[in-house]
Amino acid sequence: MNFRRLIIGKPLRTEEAAHERLPKWKALSIFSSDALSSVGYGPEQIMVTLAVPGMLIYGYFSYAALAVVALLAIVTLSYAQVARANPGGGGSYSIALHNLGELPALTAAAALVADYVLTVAVSISSGTDALVSAFPFLIGREVTIDLAVLFVILTLINLRGVRESSNVFVWPTYFFVLGIICMILAGAYNAFTGTSPLIPAESLVRQQADWVVILLALRAFSNGCSSMTGVEAISNGVPMFKEPSVNNAIKTTYVMSALLGTMITGISFLFLHYHLVPVENVTMLSQLAEDVFGRGWGYYYIQLTTMLVLYLAANTAYNGLPPLLSIMARDSYVPRYLSERGERLGYSKGIILLSLVSAALIIVFQGNVEHLISLYAIGVFLSFTIAQTSLVVKWIREKGSGWISRTLLNSFGACVTGIVVLVIALTKFSHGAWIVLIFIPAMIFFFKAIHRHYKTTAEQLRISSADFAEQLEIHNPRNLIIVPVSGITKVVAASIRYSKAMGGDVIALYIYTDEEEREKFEERWHSLNVDVPLRVLYSPYRSIVQPILAYVNEIEMQRSIYHYITIVIPEFETAKLWHRILHNQTGWILRTLLILRENVIVSTLPFHFKK
Repeated sequence: MNFRRLIIGKPLRTEEAAHERLPKWKALSIFSSDALSSVGYGPEQIMVTLAVPGMLIYGYFSYAALAVVALLAIVTLSYAQVARANPGGGGSYSIALHNLGELPALTAAAALVADYVLTVAVSISSGTDALVSAFPFLIGREVTIDLAVLFVILTLINLRGVRESSNVFVWPTYFFVLGIICMILAGAYNAFTGTSPLIPAESLVRQQADWVVILLALRAFSNGCSSMTGVEAISNGVPMFKEPSVNNAIKTTYVMSALLGTMITGISFLFLHYHLVPVENVTMLSQLAEDVFGRGWGYYYIQLTTMLVLYLAANTAYNGLPPLLSIMARDSYVPRYLSERGERLGYSKGIILLSLVSAALIIVFQGNVEHLISLYAIGVFLSFTIAQTSLVVKWIREKGSGWISRTLLNSFGACVTGIVVLVIALTKFSHGAWIVLIFIPAMIFFFKAIHRHYKTTAEQLRISSADFAEQLEIHNPRNLIIVPVSGITKVVAASIRYSKAMGGDVIALYIYTDEEEREKFEERWHSLNVDVPLRVLYSPYRSIVQPILAYVNEIEMQRSIYHYITIVIPEFETAKLWHRILHNQTGWILRTLLILRENVIVSTLPFHFKK
């Protein structure tokens, strides 16, 4: 327990939840680290596609990058409205549930689950790539580093609560943004004051457009759209902002978008200016930092802050997915225990679940960012499209002030992001997008199955006041209590004493396999003058469990005599943890089998050893 307190911290009272809310300057770092850090891999993923076919379509890079920035502006305006229209959090899931119905809402939820899990896997893997670029001797240890960062840093810090994680994670994001802005300014100064052209001729090479070129350009654009992952996180976490939470969330969304758009534009310009191309085991951001600053302190500052912010960008998912799962749990679409806050007022069960699934993804894909990116953007833009379509329905239904302009904006946004979904699905289908297209329907089936179970459970438990009163009326209730015994011990004495205290008919049940042992036991039992009848059963096959089950079956057939049948099973609570493997096996098996019986009650009586 002391070790747990050292790692997790002391429990927080429910009343302290208000103090866990975040001011704008902290929320910007916590909720935007995913989006802002995506400049570490988003522009590079555009170039990875365009630089492959002999550099013949390199010049299309600027068009793809500008299209991403324009799309960012559209999505930002939309999600500012999502935050205003849905102050309770839950983002596209909640707003779709209220305006479009169950299926679109569950589709958005499945897309968000995929997005957040991939956010963790991609961010950590990208951070490790930045680390390996600066320190090549780490090549081959990427997956080990990924898992260490996931569990030792991210999981543990998030289990300590929102305030703790914000205190740890807030500054690396700002250090990263400061470094990138300084690098862009320094690179732009060099570009405008140097002798080389702003955009060299080799960076403008564009093969005449044909179907192959168009397909590659669209694939590059879909890769670049990964820069917008995390934009929705603020709208999902509105309740975590200090009051006025909605206004603070909207302002934070605009600041995040402005910073992200500026960095994407600046980095894209410098990629073209320096005519950078992908190099194995070296990120393009690493190449750019080396071209701007040389291999000095500025380069290592960029690499280390990039590594940190990419690792910590995964924290956006830890602040987005567990609250979303808690809302879905209250709606009975995921296990209800995910709605519970932990000792530190965070959704600890959701945090642990996210870490385990992300770890599996990192292991399966061996931390390869390019392969993970293929799965990434389709879920993000699907949730974007559903959110904006939900807003269109909401504005048309309510017809409040300015509803026409809002409807037009969100209709345009829904069309654009819907087209992006189709582009990503088509261009990245063979590169892994098919996995997400299978995953989302599978998750919807899973959500609905859970909801159906909870609904069926509620129907079976529902009872009227009259029926409740009638259930309490039992005339001459009789309870048979069966105490399995194997010897004359303190445990048997405690079990019989407890059974007699419950009231009813108590029977001691002894299973024997040897006639001589039976005679000895019966002789000693009767010599003690125990006022509890003893029933002995022979077990020809030396099983203890089967004769007890057979006897219970026999008693169950006498329902007219007994209303309840209770089996008292002692359980040894050992002084040392490893001693448990030496005891209780028969009792556990018996309890597991008996508890499935409809008319049988299983009572476990703990007996504590002191040594």
